[in-house]
Amino acid sequence: MVFADIQDKVAIITGGAEGIGLSVAKLLLEQGARVVLNDVNSLLLHNEVRLLNDRYNGKVIPFSGDAGDLEVIDGMIAQAMDIYGSVDFAVANAGITLFGDFDRFAADSFDQVVHVNLKGPFFLVQRLARVFKSQNIEGRVILMSSNVGIQAYPHLTAYSMTKAALSMMARSLVLELAPHGITINAIAPGATLTERTKRQEPDYEHMWSQIVPRKKVARPEDIAKSCLFLLSDAAAHINGETLVVDGGWSVVGPYPEHTA
Repeated sequence: MVFADIQDKVAIITGGAEGIGLSVAKLLLEQGARVVLNDVNSLLLHNEVRLLNDRYNGKVIPFSGDAGDLEVIDGMIAQAMDIYGSVDFAVANAGITLFGDFDRFAADSFDQVVHVNLKGPFFLVQRLARVFKSQNIEGRVILMSSNVGIQAYPHLTAYSMTKAALSMMARSLVLELAPHGITINAIAPGATLTERTKRQEPDYEHMWSQIVPRKKVARPEDIAKSCLFLLSDAAAHINGETLVVDGGWSVVGPYPEHTA
């Protein structure tokens, strides 16, 4: 998979020290892009960036911090501009999942989910859109939604609300960004085997592979390849859409506990 138009482009990726975000970074680097990689886990981030820079000739800048914090958002953009002179892509990948019964879901947990999953992407895009417009850059933005934002899942009301909102954010911002040549789309991954999902459920792969029509869960690179396409010129006329990458799960929609 080669996208020559991505060569030398600059991308900001949040939540990128592992999983989907890290896979997106690797694919962009393979295409010759440069990356500002963010994560709240500073130690893990710097370890991964060191490995990436050894492999990709120093084309990655780490920026640790909470992706929902406005100072972190402004700092990432400022660093990209100072070192690279521009920003072309944003992948708002950082997110958290908090399970909980609706009756007992705490206000601080709700605030935490909204802070990372919604406030972060909203203000990252707001700030970057200003850069795109001022430099006449036809930027590309990807918001990381979820198939749980399309189909209900038990004990995830707050999380699913934020992921559904990201899809609506992509649709709404077409009106403001498209006249400037900026595209914004969302990706809705389904069951994906990452470090985080393995920590949450040791039997995750077996459990979910039984109910995905393909009989496989996604790997981070499956989501990253979809992201790469939407960032490329091949997707220049795709705007305001949510691309579901779930192996067909949301078509049939069973849950693990509904299977024998």
